[in-house]
Amino acid sequence: MRRYSQRQSLSTLSEINITPLLDLAFVLLIIFMITTPLLENSVNLVIPSSGTANSVVNPGQVQTISIDRREAIKLNDKAVATADLAARLAELKRANPEVAIVIRPDRDLPVQKLIALMDTLQRADIHKVGIATKADSKP
Repeated sequence: MRRYSQRQSLSTLSEINITPLLDLAFVLLIIFMITTPLLENSVNLVIPSSGTANSVVNPGQVQTISIDRREAIKLNDKAVATADLAARLAELKRANPEVAIVIRPDRDLPVQKLIALMDTLQRADIHKVGIATKADSKP
């Protein structure tokens, strides 16, 4: 025996109900709006690694350059004019190709002056450069 009552339930739907889809879209929008500012404030750095080991620097090859807030430059505690610094660095590089430089900048020195000093070191072809820092003492 056939049932004719099920024939009407097999009709196709001509409209798609998008209400659940809109609900999902709004929930995702709210989640992204809440989590995005939290992601911008935290920066996790992963330091790149190298397959080669760092070369050991002989302490006798290390030279120090001090620069204070008045931009007075001292090379191994001897005052050097800014114009003569490039020539002195080139002379150090010729005397010892493995020379290493430690920069001791003043805390109040503008960053641009430190960058200019590092550019001078790069022009003198000195690549072993470090910046001396002091650990903060927490009370």
